Amino acid sequence: MADEFDIDDIQRRMDGALAALKRDFSGLRTGRASTALLDALDVDAYGSQMPIDQVGTVSVPESRLLTIQVWDKGLVGAVEKSIRESELGLNPQSEGQLIRIPIPDLSEERRLEIKKIAAKYAEQARISVRNVRRDGMDQLKKAEKGGEISQDDQRIYGDELQDMTDNHVKKIDETLAQKEEEIMQV
Repeated sequence: MADEFDIDDIQRRMDGALAALKRDFSGLRTGRASTALLDALDVDAYGSQMPIDQVGTVSVPESRLLTIQVWDKGLVGAVEKSIRESELGLNPQSEGQLIRIPIPDLSEERRLEIKKIAAKYAEQARISVRNVRRDGMDQLKKAEKGGEISQDDQRIYGDELQDMTDNHVKKIDETLAQKEEEIMQV
């Protein structure tokens, strides 16, 4: 078998695309407060971009309220700005170093917007999985041309790669359907 072709590495990369999708979905709002909502946001702090959880403590004191206890008083404005400029539609209010973020009810229109964003994330994940498949197929073709594997082996591994791709795309679609159902729940 070719040294270049590693089915476990391809599996790991496809699983990584699915994990990234789930991480992206955790940041989409569903009407309930969750600290994961702010995970994707970065704050301009100390001359670089930092995740919000590295400049303050994010907590959920109530089901419709997030709070951020910012550690450095000078970063309160930057944290507020980051939240306001995100696509989350949130309006932070600061009280000293504590930022309160009320989670408003989602309108039908906003739910549909969030569904579109979720679909965009799912499509990015599908593209990632297909790119991994393409890389694997290229490795197989090179190995076959180099005489490292036979045409039959290339076809067998190619079919296995396609099955793996189909399974991951199916998981992505199932995850998207689950998230859309969660988003549309009133």
